[in-house]
This record gives sequence, structure tokens and C-alpha cells, in this order.
Amino acid sequence: ALDGAAAVARIGAAWAHGPTRQKVRESIEINAPQEKVWAAIGNFQDMSWLPPVTKTEGEKGNEIGATRRLTLTGGATVDEELYKFDAAAMTYSYRITKVDVKVLPVTNYSSTLTVTPSADGKGATLEWAGAFYRGFPNNDPPPELSDEAAKTAVSGLYKTGLEALKKKLESGS
Repeated sequence: ALDGAAAVARIGAAWAHGPTRQKVRESIEINAPQEKVWAAIGNFQDMSWLPPVTKTEGEKGNEIGATRRLTLTGGATVDEELYKFDAAAMTYSYRITKVDVKVLPVTNYSSTLTVTPSADGKGATLEWAGAFYRGFPNNDPPPELSDEAAKTAVSGLYKTGLEALKKKLESGS
């Protein structure tokens, strides 16, 4: 009986340390009409508003199943696929199909961008929400591929992108 209990305890411990899905959600108020914000982000084939992105190449436009490859400063690439697109609701969702964990320390990453009216109704709120697993799928990840590292990287990316877009749209350039 003791052996059984020990085995259960071991399994329990293994489960406890396995990776869990992490979520990050960042949003920003932009002093611009919703339509203008959507026009800036709503084309899946254009991610030029995100600072580390130097080039976006892809196919199938904004159709479900459309793909794009982002080239980042330094030459790394990220392959992504669109799986939900609703222009009327000003939202789309995509997943990363290929990225080096040294570039973004995540696996099974998906995210959604949504434009809604801001609280005061005068501008827009842009929300970027992502769900993913850490870059190292097994137990005892190295620090740079841990849950914390994954959340920090994604959160930092989202904030950088949202702040850059706010600045661009509010300065009118």
C-alpha cells in the first residue's frame, strides 16, 4: 500500500510541475476613432506598427488560414496563421506556427487583438490578449524558458506594440 501511495505522490508532484497555460492581457486607450485604430492593425498582412518587425510577408490576406512571416530586427522570423477574423467586431486571432524559443520563449501561442470604444466613448481601447505555454515544455525549465520568462516576454512585446501604436495614431503621422 505504501508503494501505491508513493507512486501517487510522485505522479501528483509531476503534474504540479508540468507546464500550465499562461495568459497575458494588455490594453491601452488611444485618443483616436475606433475605425482609425482598426485600420492601423486590422490588416493581418501588415504588422509594421510593432517596433521589432521590419518586414511582413504572407498570403491569403485576411482570410481564415492566411499566413504571414514576420522578420524582426536582427533577422529572426516568426510564422503565424490567422484563425479568426471579424472586421465588424474589429477583432482577429492568430497563432504562431513557428518561432525559435530564443526569440520568443513560448510554445502553443495564440493571441487576439480587439478594438473597442474607450471608457469615455471618445476614443478607442486596443486590447492584445495571448495564451501560451512556456518555451520549455518539460519539468525544470531553464530560467530563460520558464513561465515567468514567457509572461515577461509576451507582456513586454504587447506593451511595446500598444505604446508605439498609440504614439503613432495620436501624433497623426
